[in-house]
Amino acid sequence: MFGNTEEKNNHSTIKWNTLSDLGELNEIVNVSHDKPVVIFKHSTRCSVSRMVLKQFESEFDSQDKIIPYFLDLIEFRNVSNEIANRFNVVHQSPQIILIKDGKSIYNASHSDIDANDLEEKLT
Repeated sequence: MFGNTEEKNNHSTIKWNTLSDLGELNEIVNVSHDKPVVIFKHSTRCSVSRMVLKQFESEFDSQDKIIPYFLDLIEFRNVSNEIANRFNVVHQSPQIILIKDGKSIYNASHSDIDANDLEEKLT
């Protein structure tokens, strides 16, 4: 799906939930009332997206405060489009979206994706 999964998981401390179905967006809305959800939208065809993902994974240190979802937007473009519609965010890639109480409260894309910025939004 997004490269060598085994190799990726060995380097990431984030235990991503794979987002692959439109119905999972309802689940994300529901659980975001109890705990914030982070969606990372990744393009498997883009070296910038791959670089940003690796950097984010190496710097983000607040996994216990969120439920992390990973979207391969090439394979699941319909889910990516629905995220843009449902959470009123302009589609970007790579992109990170923070969902709390069923709404997007923060999003960033490309080089603006910063683990420290996201962690500040969680406090």
